[in-house]
Amino acid sequence: MTKKTQKKPADYIYPLNMNGLKGRMLRMPPPKNKKREILFIYGHHSSLERWWGVIQDLNQYGGVTVPDLPGFGGMDSFYKIGEKPTIDNMADYLAAFIKLRYKNRRVTIAGLSYGFVVVTRMLQRYPDIAKKVDLLVSVVGFAHHEDFTFSKPRFFFYKYGSAFFAHRLPSLFFKSVFLNPILLRLVYSRMHNAKSKFENKAKDEHKELMNFEVYLWHCNEMRTYFFTTVDFLSLNNCTKQVDLPVWHVSVKADQYFDNNSVEQHMRVIFSDFQEAKSKMDSHAPSVIADVKTAAPLFPRKIRKVLEKQ
Repeated sequence: MTKKTQKKPADYIYPLNMNGLKGRMLRMPPPKNKKREILFIYGHHSSLERWWGVIQDLNQYGGVTVPDLPGFGGMDSFYKIGEKPTIDNMADYLAAFIKLRYKNRRVTIAGLSYGFVVVTRMLQRYPDIAKKVDLLVSVVGFAHHEDFTFSKPRFFFYKYGSAFFAHRLPSLFFKSVFLNPILLRLVYSRMHNAKSKFENKAKDEHKELMNFEVYLWHCNEMRTYFFTTVDFLSLNNCTKQVDLPVWHVSVKADQYFDNNSVEQHMRVIFSDFQEAKSKMDSHAPSVIADVKTAAPLFPRKIRKVLEKQ
């Protein structure tokens, strides 16, 4: 009996060259008898490999396409072409990708966290694309800076600290000093927002998790990382409506967002709001989550909608 070959992200990754920027795109074809096309937009501090478990889970409902965002996952940043990584520029890039990739086809869009911020802005700026969307899913997404649950001191520390490091020389200093792999391995697991990732992990899993975190910090361009942090900590996506209903996946134990606030702001933007509560114990699955570990992210309520052709 032949042993079944394990799927690897590298088998589905292709070059992506858009608007003078080089990156990658992951494409998993649809299973037999499935026609849905799913465009998944990842969040902050990401790469294609980081969401491999989630992507495989989504693939049972249709073909899945995941493009890099400029400055994330190893893709060239907007700074290379003399532009800044604003939400508007990210939205324009995403709109260009959809127009090239899908043309006259319908598409399901699932945006995760910051990825859903970009998706929302794109739909606001391109209502013609909204007409192509057959299902819109917010996966622990948000819509306004007031959705964050940080204390005021911590909120201002993140916002204005990021504003400082969003400049070229400070970002180079941050990368060369604070992202030194030896230093990262010594201190990262003890930092406020990282502690929960490493709690109660066996030695081997702790090592694997740390190695992947080091990789993520180095494949995300630092000016983009800090600029986009300032952008979403100043966010107000409630200025223009989108003529689409949204299905929102919330996590009760989300360490970043107030789910009631998120709902209120999304109801301002979208024509309807449906919430599905995930059983995850944190904002998102582990960076090394396989398909089984990532599966709790999507509640049965969302799966029933995705199962419909």
